[in-house]
Amino acid sequence: MGQANHLYAIAIGSNRPHGRHGRPTGVVAAAIARLDADYGLFDASPIMLNRATGGAGRSFANAVALIESDSEPPALLAALKAIERNFGRRGGRRWGSRVLDLDIAAWSGGSFASRGLTIPHARLAERDFVLVPMGFVAPDWPLVGTLTTHHLAARLARPRPRR
Repeated sequence: MGQANHLYAIAIGSNRPHGRHGRPTGVVAAAIARLDADYGLFDASPIMLNRATGGAGRSFANAVALIESDSEPPALLAALKAIERNFGRRGGRRWGSRVLDLDIAAWSGGSFASRGLTIPHARLAERDFVLVPMGFVAPDWPLVGTLTTHHLAARLARPRPRR
């Protein structure tokens, strides 16, 4: 009997142009095509433009792709980092601009924690640039306890009281 397939939500971001794929929206589209070629795409959100956070500078193009893989999270993360390098990503400052950023936002196995990898990401509930596109493809995915993608995105969209 073979290993079970896992469903993964992959957060995709870019805020630097690429020589072959062009602007960040083209980089994200190319990354979605690469994930489809390597894993078989289950679904992908629209590509959205978002303001940069931290010190990343330029605005980002973001999307979320759902893929199936029999890989466990650490092995899939290693494969995603190899794709980033293939697209020209180099190590640098933590919040710097990047040609391509691929992260595991969620997986069908629930929570996962190891050195260097936590699923869902500890700050996912604060990241509308992941939650909004993920809402297009997996609105009912439970991310934090019983709170789904839709619930968390709605919390971020609520106006905050002024102090």
